[in-house]
Amino acid sequence: MRKRLRAYGFVAACVLPALALYGVFVISPYVQAFQIALTDWRGVSADVHYSGLDNFRRMFDDDAFWQALRNHAILLVALPLLTIVLALVFAFLLNAGGGSRGGEMRGVKGSGFYRVVFFLPQVLAVAVVGVLFKAVYRPDTSGVINGALDKLGIGPVGWLTEPKLALWAIIAVMVWQAVGFYVVLFSAAMAAIPKDVFEAALLDGAGPFRLFTRITVPLLRDTVQVAWVYLGIAAFDGFALINVLSSDQGGPDGATTVLATEIYKNAFSYSRFGYASALGVALFFLTLTFAALTMRVTRRERIEY
Repeated sequence: MRKRLRAYGFVAACVLPALALYGVFVISPYVQAFQIALTDWRGVSADVHYSGLDNFRRMFDDDAFWQALRNHAILLVALPLLTIVLALVFAFLLNAGGGSRGGEMRGVKGSGFYRVVFFLPQVLAVAVVGVLFKAVYRPDTSGVINGALDKLGIGPVGWLTEPKLALWAIIAVMVWQAVGFYVVLFSAAMAAIPKDVFEAALLDGAGPFRLFTRITVPLLRDTVQVAWVYLGIAAFDGFALINVLSSDQGGPDGATTVLATEIYKNAFSYSRFGYASALGVALFFLTLTFAALTMRVTRRERIEY
């Protein structure tokens, strides 16, 4: 009995400080945000006046809010889809693209070097990536892309100044930065698949394409599900890259704005902390709903191998 009590005491001593820190630095800010969302607080006065649901009514009448939601919808489809497809293809090439040698599946030649190259963007700070692609996307011939186009006789393109191109240009950067992490994630999942599965498929005459689509991808479904949730949550953020790359924090004309940029502008540019908190509450529930729906819709029986 004493040993059990000591064990419980040890567990409590380890868990309670972590729970206390989580409550202070995570739960408490959420509760405060919900509270501030019901006020007209401007962030510079100690006087707080409760306004009920006025901020939420105003939010639903705000064109910038709906524009941000439309941009999030595009991000929710494009970012996970492009990143996961590219990461799956690259991971397959690095782990099984070289075929079978001596009864063992191998990656393409130089796969160790390519793993480092793919993962390199992941170790760069988001601000560094933003500044880097700011130079790549410059609208004149000093930009990397427009400089190359100029040599081909093609006029400069406003990658970040054209409303129809700006969001897609930023999505390309987000995919470029994220794909390396998911290459590593999928590579680890592929390494856990028994080699006998691949060898049996090869003996049955499966080519690389069939091996990828009929064997590898179905067995990685749980990992792909997790990746989709992570990338969906990333699609509800995107603040850092958009803040650095876009014109006027979400421009041009709101073409790249997202809820995070609207929260930042309302809080720190317009001193509307109550309204910014209401937007934050909306973002919280949108992210939570997306994660729950994704896990529910893609749920299936676990495959044992």
